[in-house]
Amino acid sequence: MDETAEKVRVLVVDDHPVYRDGIVRALTVSGRADVVAEAENGAQALELIRSESPDVAVVDYYLGTGLDGIAVVHAVVRDHLPTRLLLLSATTDSAVVFKAIEEGAAGYLPKDSTRSEIVEAVFAVARGHTVIPQELAGDLAGEIRIRADHDAPVLSERERQVLQAFARGLSIPQTAAELFIGSSTVKTHTQRLYEKLGVSDRAAAVAEAMRRGLLE
Repeated sequence: MDETAEKVRVLVVDDHPVYRDGIVRALTVSGRADVVAEAENGAQALELIRSESPDVAVVDYYLGTGLDGIAVVHAVVRDHLPTRLLLLSATTDSAVVFKAIEEGAAGYLPKDSTRSEIVEAVFAVARGHTVIPQELAGDLAGEIRIRADHDAPVLSERERQVLQAFARGLSIPQTAAELFIGSSTVKTHTQRLYEKLGVSDRAAAVAEAMRRGLLE
């Protein structure tokens, strides 16, 4: 079997030539990667991802003017391109890390990571793994909890009762009878539930409430 065919094809994107060269050398020395191209900005990165179809693109989060790393990730995912993206950044802010992973990045590393850590992350990403250093994972988990709390709509007690009735399979008339209120009142609460959950029917309301942890 051709040994080069087993190598991970990589694009390296960074606006600082010295830093970019360091990553390229580390990948090349590993003997397991084939650096197919280099880019210094987001527009070049997208052009090369489309033309070269690398397995992995190592992309700096901040690329000066124009598209940043997250914008590149967004475009790749939007256009259903097969390349997996590993972002490198000087910032370890949990909101930025969350945004990168939410947009579809396969990994996120601080730029002060060692060359060997970056190289191993490239191969892990190529194998389908998501790479987030342990020191960032705790902050990311906290960010997810905060956003989940913000994502959960505030339901009134009556809306919650109506939702629970729907979860048990009750119809609007049955719910009205159980709660000793009129069907028109149940319909009003139901409409508010739909608006808060972004759905249009009872089954979808129950499914979305379960996803958001609103049903015990």
